[in-house]
Amino acid sequence: MVGTNTSFDAGTISLSLPQPYLLFLGDTTQAGFAKTAFGLRDWAPDKCTGEYALPTATVSTGLPVLTPAEAHARGARSMLIGVANSGGVIPASWIPALVEALEAGLDIVSGMHVRLASLPELAVLAERLGRQLIDVRHPPLGLTVGTGRKRTGKRLLTVGTDCALGKKYTALAVSRAFAGRGLDVHFRASGQTGIMIAGGGLPMDAVVSDFEAGAAEMLSPDAAPEHWDVIEGQGSLFHPAYAAVSLGLLHGSQPDVLIVCHEPGRTQMLGTPGYALPSLEETIDINLRLGARTNPAIRCAGISFNTAHLGQEEAIAVMAEESRKLGLPVADPIRGGDQFARLVDNCLA
Repeated sequence: MVGTNTSFDAGTISLSLPQPYLLFLGDTTQAGFAKTAFGLRDWAPDKCTGEYALPTATVSTGLPVLTPAEAHARGARSMLIGVANSGGVIPASWIPALVEALEAGLDIVSGMHVRLASLPELAVLAERLGRQLIDVRHPPLGLTVGTGRKRTGKRLLTVGTDCALGKKYTALAVSRAFAGRGLDVHFRASGQTGIMIAGGGLPMDAVVSDFEAGAAEMLSPDAAPEHWDVIEGQGSLFHPAYAAVSLGLLHGSQPDVLIVCHEPGRTQMLGTPGYALPSLEETIDINLRLGARTNPAIRCAGISFNTAHLGQEEAIAVMAEESRKLGLPVADPIRGGDQFARLVDNCLA
């Protein structure tokens, strides 16, 4: 039996990062774009020393606010960029803070699309000081196109109505719940934050489109008949920018079970004003119809709600009403409780 932080099969990225981290929040003003920092805070708190942000930032993880020098004095070994912004860019306004970290004795870990070494100010300084510039969001060599071949073992994929609303948290929580029931399970990370938490995985949004399905097949290879791969979803089939990643991951994962993730009350796609979120019914329908292309037996086991913005009583009422309407378990995996237990039961039914 394995838990959440597990080893990964050959072919996927395996990491040994300098820890603990100082989490860098840049100039972030929307919590959804700081999901890397929040993910590490919530799922790997032992690896986090504190946070550091530019004066214009309004988002905080609640961890101690430290300068790079203070974090190094407390044992931090790297500053990890805790932001996942649109396009994975490193703006010029961040460079002085990254330089400060290198000068304070910290390596830099990044999950952005932009390679750290492509920034001359960082590359030259890191070389002179003997610091590491570590990029996580780059796929391994040797990826192939998908084959569509049915693989052994069982697979669960989290999908969503939008980005940054709980697909990773849901996959981690379900993995932990499966392990708690004595099942043989792996959490399969498909994004930079999940990879940093688990120590391995494959960054699907950095894969060339032709190889998306093949990369997903590599991420969840043949396994024992009773083994579960719980695969972290990416994006949304409805997102005007990221649907291609979601579809490649859906086809290549060949999931037996889907959990649809949603944040009640969110009405527009994150970062793309004017694009409304789909209904849960539409999300279930299109994921099942497209997923059936590579696994005709695919089914939806239930809904995962991110109710962090709701009080306990309101959250329970909202989930109960949606469950009644859809005829499926609806739960917040972070709140847990009987609702989440029912969702896990239905995944295994």
